[in-house]
Amino acid sequence: MAILTLLDPVRKEIKNPADIKIFMNNRGIIFEQWHASMPLQDTDSQETILKAYEHELGPYMKKNGYVNADVINVHQDTPNVEAIRMKFLSEHTHAEDEVRFFVDGEGFFYFHLEDRMEVFKLLCEKGDFISVPKGFTHWFDLAPRYFVKAIRIFQTPEGWVANYTNSGKEQKYNL
Repeated sequence: MAILTLLDPVRKEIKNPADIKIFMNNRGIIFEQWHASMPLQDTDSQETILKAYEHELGPYMKKNGYVNADVINVHQDTPNVEAIRMKFLSEHTHAEDEVRFFVDGEGFFYFHLEDRMEVFKLLCEKGDFISVPKGFTHWFDLAPRYFVKAIRIFQTPEGWVANYTNSGKEQKYNL
């Protein structure tokens, strides 16, 4: 279950998925919860996972012009897991939307919305779907569990590249 934590200018926690969806959608960030069409096992292949969510994934991709989807599985035994964590722990933007669906595990998306003078984080877990619009300043942390299995959806076959802001804003909030 997702948990939204407002960090600045006020501190507040929101646990109700409907309230989280309203908050995120009001800021242009899509938040939904999806369910698999069939039971999944930890050892299932990328193809099986994508098939289990095709009923959600296919229409979303077609409607929004996405061309590629894959599955990542990052865990404590992943080679260079700390380097992978550090790559996304600095505030950045993307030239295309960052779209993720959490098949298992968890991760924190942090957002810094300068126009609203807000900083908040969203704990995404199994069943949570998020689409961060291109140009939104954010960062991602897979600690403390170091486990995320997620479907990534891209607008181009190459995927996206992080454009770091070098603001240092994340340093105040990172664990």
